[in-house]
Amino acid sequence: MTLANRITIFRILLIPVFMAFLLADTPPASVIGAIIFIIAACSDILDGYLARKQEEVTILGKFLDPLADKLLITAALISLVALNLLNPWIVLIIISREIAVTGLRLILASEGIVLAASNLGKTKTVFQVIAVVAIIIESIMTTDWFRNSLFSFLYSFYPAALMSFITVAVALILTLWSGLDYFLKNKHAIKN
Repeated sequence: MTLANRITIFRILLIPVFMAFLLADTPPASVIGAIIFIIAACSDILDGYLARKQEEVTILGKFLDPLADKLLITAALISLVALNLLNPWIVLIIISREIAVTGLRLILASEGIVLAASNLGKTKTVFQVIAVVAIIIESIMTTDWFRNSLFSFLYSFYPAALMSFITVAVALILTLWSGLDYFLKNKHAIKN
C-alpha cells in the first residue's frame, strides 16, 4: 500500500475521533476537535501531492480519496446539526449534491469515463472545510470559557458570526454551482 493511500486511510480513521471531541460539546474538546478536523482536511492535500510526486496514483487512491473527503465533510456537517450550530436544510442541500454527483460519477464510470474533480469542485471543498472551522470557532468564542481565557481579546477583533455566515453562504453557493457544472458538462451521460 502506498504512503498516500495510508494517509487517506488515516484521514478516514480521524473522523470518529474528530466527531467524539466535537460532540463532547465543551469548549476545550471543540478546540481539539477543530484541530483534528484541520489535520484531517490538510492530509487531503498531502496525500494527493505524494501520490503525484512519487508517481503512485492508484485505483484504490482514486476511490478512497474522494470518499474520505465526503465522509469527513458529511460527518462534520451532521455533527454541527446535532449541536444546533448549522441549519439542517443547508446540510441536506450539500449532502444531496454530493449524492447526485457521486451518482453521475457512477454513470460515467459505467461508460469507462472517469469524472475528475474540477477546480470548482476543489474550491467548493476548501470552502466547506473553512465553513466548518468557522462555525466551530464561533461556537467556541461565544462561550464563557473563551471570554474568560487569555484569548478573549480576539472576540473584539474576529467577527465570528459574520465569518460563519459568509463562509457557509459561499460554500453553499459553490456546492450548488459546482454540482450544476458537473451535470452541464456531462449532460450526454444523462441523456443516455
